[in-house]
Formats: sequence, C-alpha cells, structure tokens
Amino acid sequence: MIVDTGVVSATIDGVALEVTCHAPGTPSTPTLVFLHEGLGSVSLWRDFPQRLVAASGCGALVYSRRGYGNSASLQNRFETDYMHREALETLPALLDHFGIADPVLYGHSDGASIALIHAGQSGRAVRGLVVEAPHVFVEGISLAGVEAARAAFEAGDLGTLARHHQDADRIFRAWNDVWRDPEFRNWSIEDCLPAIRIPVLMIQGSNDAYGTLAQLDAIAASVTGCCGRLVLPNCGHSPHREAADCVLDRVVTFMNGL
Repeated sequence: MIVDTGVVSATIDGVALEVTCHAPGTPSTPTLVFLHEGLGSVSLWRDFPQRLVAASGCGALVYSRRGYGNSASLQNRFETDYMHREALETLPALLDHFGIADPVLYGHSDGASIALIHAGQSGRAVRGLVVEAPHVFVEGISLAGVEAARAAFEAGDLGTLARHHQDADRIFRAWNDVWRDPEFRNWSIEDCLPAIRIPVLMIQGSNDAYGTLAQLDAIAASVTGCCGRLVLPNCGHSPHREAADCVLDRVVTFMNGL
C-alpha cells in the first residue's frame, strides 16, 4: 500500500521520475494511477487527483513520464511505439516499485492510450479504466490539432509549458514530431481492445480539437467489459479541468461500482 508523500523522485530502471502519492482511505481501497496527456505532468493535473482522492477514498499515484515535468531529461526523440514502451515497460516497473497490484488507471489523451495498451497487452491485473480524450487510431482532426499546437508553440502562445517542464522545448518537439511523422499516421491500438475485460469509463468533450467520438465508438465496440461514456457539451480536450465537478461525480460513481 502506498503512503502519502509530497512530490518525490522515484528511480525506475535507472531513470528518476517525479511522483506524488496519496494514501487510500483503507487498505482494501484501490489506487488510482494517473497517466498524463502528451504535454502533461504532475503539476498540470493541478488539484484534480487530490479532489478525486478526497471524494472517492481511493489512493492515488501521479507521475511525470521521462522528459516531462521534473522527471529526468529525455535523451532521444520519441519513436512511433513510445506509448507501447511506456505501457509495457515503464508502467509495470513503476507499479512494482510502489507495490500496486490492482490499480485503476486514469489516463488523459496519450495517457488514456497508454492505459488501454497496458490493460490489453501487459497481462497484469487492472481493476478498471478511466480514459479521457483517448486515441486508439489517428484521425485527421488529431493531425490538425497537432499542427495547430506547433504553430502556437512557435508563436510563443504555449509559453506556460515552461512552468511545468524542465525542458519544455525538447518535450514539445519530441511529442509534436512523432505525431507529425508520416509513419505514425497508421498507428492504431485497436488490436489490444478485445482483451480488455474490465469496466471502462470513457470521457470526452464535444469540442475536443484532437479527436472525435469515433474514438469512443471504437473502444465501446471492441472491449469485452462493461463500458460507459460521458460526453460533455461545450468542452474541449481536458474535461477534468474544464468540467471538473461533473467529471468528479461520474468517476466517483464509476469507482463505487468497482
């Protein structure tokens, strides 16, 4: 069982990762593991994990992937299998390090894809999945959103990233470049979905600039566990920030069902 910490550094396979832990209310309560978006970090979740811990009684582990937040610097560019590597190599090692055997994975965007890959291909126990703005294949709107983000970054409109990452320029370009790589256009994780036999809650904003409801439809059509969805009107790519109260209520209901 994890214990409460401030933001600490945990060394996983020789790489120092920024981690925050919140202890569960009881030993039998599951631990939520938060997997951030393609430009996210521990700090960019803001107070959402703490609020969900308080509302659900669950524990939580929040971490920044390599290159993000205050984790160790990224040494190389992302390859097109970067989400698979995180899901099948780093995440299992992190869970073992903290003794988390039966987590609920809460993934946002890239983190949602990582959660789905882990649940479908790692062979490890997962109690449930919350996937917010997930990607299971590449859409035209996804590529348009990535291009718009590049233009905004080069114009200085994403300067706030420097407050959340030690090397914002490097991590932005690693993420942006791999999504713009022609080889990435055929990326898909649909083959891992039928092996997911656990409850799944899907969350998406109706105005998401990086994906459509076709992503949720593909997940619902393929997973073999029960699957619910929350689609929020007039909401963009980050429902946990843009409609936090609504998301909290639905996730707590989902957790109680587990």
